[in-house]
Amino acid sequence: QVQLVESGGGSVQAGGSLRLSCAASGYTYRPNSMGWFRQAPGNEREGVAAIDLNNGLTPYADSVKGRFTVSYDNSKNTLYLQMNSLKPEDTAMYYCAAADLDWVVYLLDPAKYTYWGQGTQVTVSS
Repeated sequence: QVQLVESGGGSVQAGGSLRLSCAASGYTYRPNSMGWFRQAPGNEREGVAAIDLNNGLTPYADSVKGRFTVSYDNSKNTLYLQMNSLKPEDTAMYYCAAADLDWVVYLLDPAKYTYWGQGTQVTVSS
């Protein structure tokens, strides 16, 4: 059973930075896609950034382009999300997810992901 455990959330002031980590374990084979998603109260879960682990493609939501960077460390089976220039509107619960996707257009679609972590809270104050 795949397990995903997020860490690194917290409270920061606008303009600050955080790095989220997602440690993956329990694979019998590695899924080909991993992503970061977020959900604020009253909002739907949305894709923030993802990575195709076969070809390295890394799509981002328009709202985070140029500020967030997603990466994956094969040696540690860990997904990262470096978040810089944080804004109050980035406040949300952030989730890590994994899946075997057959089309890159699905990378930021939460409905296509199979395995989910428990989430880590990010709060950005103005």
